[in-house]
Amino acid sequence: MLRVAVPNKGQLAEPSREMLREAGYPAAHGARELVVQDPDNDCEFFFLRPRDIATYVASGQLDIGITGLDLLLDARSDAKSLLELGFGPSTFCLAVPIGGPQDVAGLEGLRIATSYEGLLTTYLTDHGVDATVVKLDGAVENAVRLGVADAVADVVATGTTLKQAGLVVIGEPILVSQALLIRRSDAPTSGAVDTFVRRLNGVIVARAYVLVDYDIRADTVETAVAITPGIESPTVSPLHDKGWVAVRAMVARREVHRVMDDLYDLGARGILVTDIHACRL
Repeated sequence: MLRVAVPNKGQLAEPSREMLREAGYPAAHGARELVVQDPDNDCEFFFLRPRDIATYVASGQLDIGITGLDLLLDARSDAKSLLELGFGPSTFCLAVPIGGPQDVAGLEGLRIATSYEGLLTTYLTDHGVDATVVKLDGAVENAVRLGVADAVADVVATGTTLKQAGLVVIGEPILVSQALLIRRSDAPTSGAVDTFVRRLNGVIVARAYVLVDYDIRADTVETAVAITPGIESPTVSPLHDKGWVAVRAMVARREVHRVMDDLYDLGARGILVTDIHACRL
């Protein structure tokens, strides 16, 4: 049985469950229990704190898990990424009081508060900066105001919370993170894991593409398929009117309206767009 770790709270929890449901693992959706069996898919889902998932997977107690890149690197565990999942984006940055150091080198000898001790320590070492890392759980924005740190390293979304605390971001982001599917680095090949990865990858592709169907005059079909080349090649079928053909192709969702405009200008008609719920490529 495949043992899978799923975040039980935070910004990764609901998107993880939704992706698993779309991939055909309904037992993982909206679970309130700590452990849920999915006999139809021969899986067992464990709902854990996102920060702990890398440790459980690296130990071999669980086969695979969903967590953030930032949490994986912070754990400094023997686990690796199998697949980027495309949700849960976050940016990990350094911030200082207004008028403070302007770059990373200026943090030499200072105290930096963070909830990501491992990630920050590695970053400072790589940049040759000798600073004291102050480990805190949860929000760290008030650490400077309360006198326990001179700067902070934290996840930044809009930056509003930092501004309210009188802080400004300095330098380039330490890390841009997203959700990952992870596995122990030395784990043996597993058909069950390969199937799980294919299912999630099918969801990722289905979310990124749509199917476009349209009718076009046969003498302009080559120009049309250049607009909609599809993944391998579009499907072209004859219509009852021998001067026309029907075309079906996968198109990137973010480009579909531009593609529809281009096809219409070329003379295509009956242009239809359909969502893809799952696929294997």
